[in-house]
Amino acid sequence: MAKPIIRIHNTETNEVIDREMNDAEFAQYEIDQAAHLAKQAEAEAKATAKAALLAQLGITEEQAKLLLS
Repeated sequence: MAKPIIRIHNTETNEVIDREMNDAEFAQYEIDQAAHLAKQAEAEAKATAKAALLAQLGITEEQAKLLLS
């Protein structure tokens, strides 16, 4: 698999350089992607749990907000 491309734009000279990520940048990119996916999965799990709890209580999200405000 080809590594993602990085764009470096020097605003003083208006020079634009496009290059492939080096090994260190690519390793950090993969770590960041994994962290993002984990955070996204956690948020989806929380939303599912919240919806299940609201369904058990028989109230809507708007009603829950009114109760908690």
